[in-house]
Amino acid sequence: MARRLFSCFGRGGVGSTQPEHHHNAATTADESAEEQRRSGGVLVELFSSQGCATSPEAELVVSRLGRGDFNLDFPVIVLGFHVDYWDHMGWKDPFGSSQWTVRQKAYVESLKLDTLFTPQVVVQGRAHCVANEEESLLGSIMDAPRFPSPSFQAAFQRPSQESLQVSLTGALRSKIDHQGVDIMVALYESGLVTDCAKGENKGRVLSNDFVVRRLEKLCFVKDISAKKTISGTLSFLLWEGFNPTKSGIVVFLQNSSSHHIFGSQRFELPADL
Repeated sequence: MARRLFSCFGRGGVGSTQPEHHHNAATTADESAEEQRRSGGVLVELFSSQGCATSPEAELVVSRLGRGDFNLDFPVIVLGFHVDYWDHMGWKDPFGSSQWTVRQKAYVESLKLDTLFTPQVVVQGRAHCVANEEESLLGSIMDAPRFPSPSFQAAFQRPSQESLQVSLTGALRSKIDHQGVDIMVALYESGLVTDCAKGENKGRVLSNDFVVRRLEKLCFVKDISAKKTISGTLSFLLWEGFNPTKSGIVVFLQNSSSHHIFGSQRFELPADL
């Protein structure tokens, strides 16, 4: 597998993979309650870069998706991960991180792909497509398995100007078996505007929403019922210019082996935080 090959794709760049519809022993969450599955949303992860010429178009599509512009019958939760492997092309993405490149590499492994590329979307950790191919993107979302959204209540505090404390209490609303899941919490920022002075997007004004700035694991759980209460607290180190009105958090359940997503929930931050 060519780990050091990178690609920047426009429309028709690569094919997409569709989620599996059969059930197997590796399933982590109980999918037996059809009415609960209908109530859950779909997590869409965008891997992009300001150094990729075709990523800006994908950013616009995914921003519309996160705002609900496509009027789907269920919620779609969007997270944007800016990778760093295009930073050598003349423009260093201010939101790029090797941490997000490592996350994308994990999906390359689990989805049995040949290479990293941008812009890519991964849907529920199970299917992928080129992010600016709107028809493929919506098809992958419509076909994705859905799980109940967790019922967490969130409390926010600012122990200092440089930190944000998040306390969560609630039920996962899915039965978790011995495979277990990590309860992950992402802190994102929207409304970002960048004047790109170099690289493939030189001279363009780039808009980015739902950009992940921090990602932490709340805890790992296994062998618990759907109604069991889970509680935990974590802290995020904030960045210069942090604005709670442009930020939010997403909680999602992910199996660390398959990387499949088994439920997600989004919170906006209080404006007076």
